[in-house]
Amino acid sequence: MATLLQRARAIVQPYGLASRSFSGSLPAIARASNLNRTPSSSSETLNPPFYLPLSSLLPRKPGEPRASSKVVSLDPSVFSHPIRNDILHAAVVHYRDGLRQGSASTKTRAEVSGSGRKLRPQKGSGRARLGDRGSPMLRGGGRAFGPKPRDFSTKLPRKVIEMATRVGLSAKVKEQSLCVVETLQWPGSKTKDLATRLADLSWNDKILFVCGQHVPKTLRRSASNLQGVETMGAEDLTVYDIVSNKRIVLDLAAVEWLEKKFGKSNVPLNVMPLVPLQILEDPAPSATQ
Repeated sequence: MATLLQRARAIVQPYGLASRSFSGSLPAIARASNLNRTPSSSSETLNPPFYLPLSSLLPRKPGEPRASSKVVSLDPSVFSHPIRNDILHAAVVHYRDGLRQGSASTKTRAEVSGSGRKLRPQKGSGRARLGDRGSPMLRGGGRAFGPKPRDFSTKLPRKVIEMATRVGLSAKVKEQSLCVVETLQWPGSKTKDLATRLADLSWNDKILFVCGQHVPKTLRRSASNLQGVETMGAEDLTVYDIVSNKRIVLDLAAVEWLEKKFGKSNVPLNVMPLVPLQILEDPAPSATQ
């Protein structure tokens, strides 16, 4: 029978409670107030959610509690999927194939301008045989086996693309490069203010802000002149966007949209306070034992 210490360690998630992207420190072992939730209906899966600290893009006001003192419950089928590099590779290749224009075009010997008359007799001149002016051997002639407009797009099953999205999000969580904020509403439109805030958060790499609904106008205008900072809606998110950006920042609406589209565990989205978990060591054996 497992001891109390072993059972307590089993319910604590191995990652997600200490991210270097959040200001402040978190306890090494922590829990949410309703960690041991039971499914509300028999149709729900028994897979437990895992928890990620809630960050904040807005500067903290004096007297306001830190955002990292709260955690958000995430669907493990979306944000804790087993890592499959082959699935990610197939989805990225499929996406990039669709981006190719395929508009390269050259003229064959039948399409170049010029007479179709044979330049010299086949025999008797002592020189090599030669056809008309459009021969690929001549300067200004047609191109032999040259490119023509074509479609480079490839097919990939929809379920594979959905799995790749789950794998990409899970990989970002494992790398501690995925952050969840309550809202992406930015108070101003100055690029300098947003750049200063990102520097305070040590978010100096490529960042992608994903909004569940429309992207706030102030955030779009502030981030438009920042190199390496992009904004988009959750419905436009692709696997290539996930893997090509170092850090992904989701608001709660985006998390809800992604879990509704790709989730399989029916885990409700909740924001809960972080409560330290008291671990009791095993009592020392008595002398009579």
